Amino acid sequence: MNPNDTTSPTLGRRTVLRLLGGAAVSATALGSAADAARAQSGTDLDSWFAQTSNYDGVVDKTGSSTVTVTVGAEANGGAFGFGPAGVRVDPGTTVVWEWSGKGGSHNVAAEDGSFESDLVGDAGHTFERTFDAAGVYKYVCTPHETLGMKGAIVVGDAGGATATEAADSTDSDAENESEAATDSAGEGDADLDAWFEDTSNFDGVEAQTGLQRVTVDVGAQANGGAFGFGPAAVRVSKGTTVAWTWTGEGGSHNVVAEDGSFESDLVSAGDHTFEHTFEEAGTYTYACTPHETLGMKGAVVVTDDEGGSNAQVAEPFGDPETERLGGIALAGTFGAMLASPALFGAFMWLTGEGGESAGETYPKENSE
Repeated sequence: MNPNDTTSPTLGRRTVLRLLGGAAVSATALGSAADAARAQSGTDLDSWFAQTSNYDGVVDKTGSSTVTVTVGAEANGGAFGFGPAGVRVDPGTTVVWEWSGKGGSHNVAAEDGSFESDLVGDAGHTFERTFDAAGVYKYVCTPHETLGMKGAIVVGDAGGATATEAADSTDSDAENESEAATDSAGEGDADLDAWFEDTSNFDGVEAQTGLQRVTVDVGAQANGGAFGFGPAAVRVSKGTTVAWTWTGEGGSHNVVAEDGSFESDLVSAGDHTFEHTFEEAGTYTYACTPHETLGMKGAVVVTDDEGGSNAQVAEPFGDPETERLGGIALAGTFGAMLASPALFGAFMWLTGEGGESAGETYPKENSE
């Protein structure tokens, strides 16, 4: 067989990884039809939205054939909200989620798995779904759920407090809600607004907990040029390694902790990296010394929970994009593997457990 024959491509690890992802999506889609019939009928949205700062009741949008919800609305300490958080619509209404482009990458993921968008950061991106069956459909932004980025679509006469009912309960529970909002802000966030006062690309702390390794760009576009860290602030788990990678733009930069706990060399070359593992919870602010006065500042907020589980699952594949997605996609993939011997065999091959054939590419050439 001619190895250059384009009709017989070599099947490598990255290709198989994509095939596995597609198979997992297909398997999920098969179950989604059944899931759609199980729209949640719970009546207590107050508990669902306990840490969602912009929820003030279900907004009545009945009578409209199409309803728009903003993804990345101002809420929960940054652009980490759906706006409005809760809406009531008629059966047959199409809900269109539209990205604001703020707060980093977001998605729209139903709690019951009946719908899920891509993880996107682009302004103007849209995702839509038509709700035919009455019920309460709860959903979240997966990366920012812990910050309170949650939503709900109430279809027809299903449960869910109206805005007026929620306002009545808000007056009596104001103190408790205030405490919940403070908790959702996370450890060490209180003084970050002052630290980032002159940093143009700071729009809140981007949640990247549960990962073993997180990447921050040095020389990102901000502050009038390539004078920013991207993202400016990240929230990670204890034990996470943060890797700063130079873009090669904006001249020479460094990474210097305000408390002196870490410091890189002053470098201008692209793809240079500097790493630091954060073993203790807290807020670590840092800057680029030559460009600090321009606003080139950053922060790493470290939580008490242990990190690394999602990244460790992704490690055998050697794919940084898989590491970022972590357990979100892999949970569905493993479920599909258990249901399909073929997928499970492919996974064993990928992870090097396939015996003598592990690590080979396919199709094999016929022996002479």
